[in-house]
Amino acid sequence: MNTFNPKKNPHRRYNPLLDEWILVSPQRSERPWQGQTEDSGHEQQPSYDPGCYLCPGNTRISGEKNPDYKGVYVFDNDFGSLMREEVEYPAGTTDFFVMKPERGINRVICFSDDHSLTLPEMEVGDIRNVVDLWQQQYRELGAMDFINHVQIFENKGRIMGCSNPHPHGQIWAQSSIPTLVQRTQHNLKKYFDSHGRSLLEDYLEKELETDERVILKNEHFVALVPFWASWPYETMVISRRKLSDINQFSEPEKTALAEILKGLTVKYDNVFNTSFPYSAGIHQAPTDGSDHPEWHFHMHFYPPLLRSAEVKKFMVGYEMLAEPQRDLSPEQSAEVLKALPLVHYKNKDK
Repeated sequence: MNTFNPKKNPHRRYNPLLDEWILVSPQRSERPWQGQTEDSGHEQQPSYDPGCYLCPGNTRISGEKNPDYKGVYVFDNDFGSLMREEVEYPAGTTDFFVMKPERGINRVICFSDDHSLTLPEMEVGDIRNVVDLWQQQYRELGAMDFINHVQIFENKGRIMGCSNPHPHGQIWAQSSIPTLVQRTQHNLKKYFDSHGRSLLEDYLEKELETDERVILKNEHFVALVPFWASWPYETMVISRRKLSDINQFSEPEKTALAEILKGLTVKYDNVFNTSFPYSAGIHQAPTDGSDHPEWHFHMHFYPPLLRSAEVKKFMVGYEMLAEPQRDLSPEQSAEVLKALPLVHYKNKDK
């Protein structure tokens, strides 16, 4: 019988945050590709676009006019998925037709007044301003009596369904705790109740010991490819100090997060010398008024690109019907990301 080799043999890996497994098939990474390619959708943008509804001074479709802002800017989404009004719903449900009203607030955060930029092309100080606004919004929205969860996220790139290239992210604050956050909370609490420490606190300690999947680190944060990563170049940013939420960040920690975000996204762009698409978001404690010592601040990055700027990983078939699957092993993608420079490819000759 042959000896198991995680670089060659199919195997499953356990994700303790979601209590689920992922199938890893490293032997498939050499297969020929004849599937769909994608237009990377990257073209040089102007610093100001008169037709962009996020640029300073422009009028949005709602008729609201943006101020002539500099730096960051936040406003209520004109086409939000949630509404803050409370509605009456008649009591009584059946086993199969259960529903309840959901209240919430959707906001858009412009990272910069410069239409042409993305996070990796911004200065650390400007990214720090984004982190400051994230903190302020989490605090403000979380203090509302009907808001129990604040989800901060960014969709970058046309391939991720981003409808506007202006650098921006979103906040969805709502009265319920969303499904994946609930599942994560359940597993974090189960571990904390059993060990008296956070799951990610102990996990990060082991990752730093092996250093096999660590991409970047500074005094306050670590960026790594999770052992259980599903997407080809998936990463996670974890605070070294066990913080339940962004509201607990010190001034140095906010700057350190900005530095990690700058470095990680520069490495992403350098993978295929393109503006690397992804969905990224923060996972932190709910704002439901309860203590959550089990929570440990972390941020997920889910990029879809697989082999080039045009080839996307699709979650279909087996992934939709059974469980997530990946060909490139987490260690292989970590090796690629770790070796990439921290100088953006556009600036390498400057």
